[in-house]
Amino acid sequence: MTTDSAEHSFSPIDNEPPLRWQRKLGLAPANGLGVMRRAMLLAGLAWLVPVIWAALNHRLWEGAPGESLLQHFGIHARFLLAVVLLVIAEATVHKGLMQIVRQFTESGIIGTAARAPFERVLQDMRRLRDTTLPWALLLGLVLAWTITDTPEAHTDALSWALDGNGQLGFGGWWVAYVSRPIFVALLLAWLWRLLLVVILFARIGRLDLALVPTHPDRAGGLDFVQALPAAFAPVSLALSAVLSAHWAHDIVYHEVTLQALKLPAIAFVVISAFLCLLPLLMLAPALLATKQRARPAYAALVGEHGRMVHRRWILGEPVADPTLLEAAEIGPVADTAAIYGAVKAMRLAPIGMRAMLAIVLPIALPMLVAAALQIPLKDIILKLLKALV
Repeated sequence: MTTDSAEHSFSPIDNEPPLRWQRKLGLAPANGLGVMRRAMLLAGLAWLVPVIWAALNHRLWEGAPGESLLQHFGIHARFLLAVVLLVIAEATVHKGLMQIVRQFTESGIIGTAARAPFERVLQDMRRLRDTTLPWALLLGLVLAWTITDTPEAHTDALSWALDGNGQLGFGGWWVAYVSRPIFVALLLAWLWRLLLVVILFARIGRLDLALVPTHPDRAGGLDFVQALPAAFAPVSLALSAVLSAHWAHDIVYHEVTLQALKLPAIAFVVISAFLCLLPLLMLAPALLATKQRARPAYAALVGEHGRMVHRRWILGEPVADPTLLEAAEIGPVADTAAIYGAVKAMRLAPIGMRAMLAIVLPIALPMLVAAALQIPLKDIILKLLKALV
């Protein structure tokens, strides 16, 4: 029995085929993820081998003929930092999503009537996660990508591995046929896991959720799902670091300006933010339906309460049934107005400042470092502050 099955929860990581394979090989513990062990192993294969080759062939340090490996920031960002982060992210998403899924039941969002359909959704998602076919297709894509994307298409990125005759050395071939496939496989794996989370939230959103229109979180009680983007933050940070390192190399060694990088940077930020928010957007229809049902109902309640107050205290007429006026849970006129205000202020999606910061910060930090190579960091901060205030 898997961990998530025992705890009535779900993780896109636990018991997935690659983790099962790595457990059989002893690369991951039987009852855990072993992310640090696997991260160091993959980083050693992807990054350390080319570094050792470059050092032995005098291509590591600046001052060697042509470009050195240390000048290619993207190699280190992609095969050291990003590989490690993409593996570590398995732990953050595993833990974060397990807590979020449990919270659906613990918060009462999944009531008694929806409990059985909710469990069926989790069972279906576990079966989908555990199937081997998507991973076979993924490995096929990696193989096809590796064969078609030849080293000749990356002469600049692999210039540190060229000898005096322009021939690619062992370090360059290793990067092309070992390091890059590792990175591409990790990247495609995260796209599949994100798709699993999107499907999970879409199916949960179609259940009969016991949302509370007057909940102070303005999300019907779903504020806890805002923790999801933070769980994916290592993935966002890894991808932003890879792109920013590539841009930093172009800025320093190829005189590329920030203006030339403006559109690619904007496109990356928009696409990354959309992908991170996509699971939360799957809950938007449920929130919208709840708000549409609640507004006229609460408007009628507040209206009736106001008419009774007006009849009793302004017109001085008796109220036939004062139950509504005396209901402690409704309270005085000011409280009824606050109740309707809460319904009116209900968000259309469970997305707030907490989620946006968890998305923006990991994406922006590496970009700020790259931008600081042309614009002093102080000026960048001042421009951001002026834009905010």
